[in-house]
Amino acid sequence: MVRHPLPEEIELTDVLHALSDPIRLRIVRNLAASDEGRCCNGLSVGVSKSTLSHHLKVLREAGVTRTRMSGTQRLVSLREDDLEERLPGLLASVLGAARAAA
Repeated sequence: MVRHPLPEEIELTDVLHALSDPIRLRIVRNLAASDEGRCCNGLSVGVSKSTLSHHLKVLREAGVTRTRMSGTQRLVSLREDDLEERLPGLLASVLGAARAAA
């Protein structure tokens, strides 16, 4: 079973740390462009599987993403509602700045 922080456990410093890495920011941008969760191997960010797993773990433990099992696949999605409730406007601001910088 994969552990996710409760919404009230999401901390600004953890989220900012998770979003400070360019690979993790790219993952978040890919997830934001998807209506539903993405399969882990569907996230093409140019890193090895083990490196991708590490980045996904950091995002999950910070409360940025949610991972759920669907058969043998792990689907990853953004916790947009939880982040908006806990840290209003942060995700939208970060994604907007990332788009502008790209």
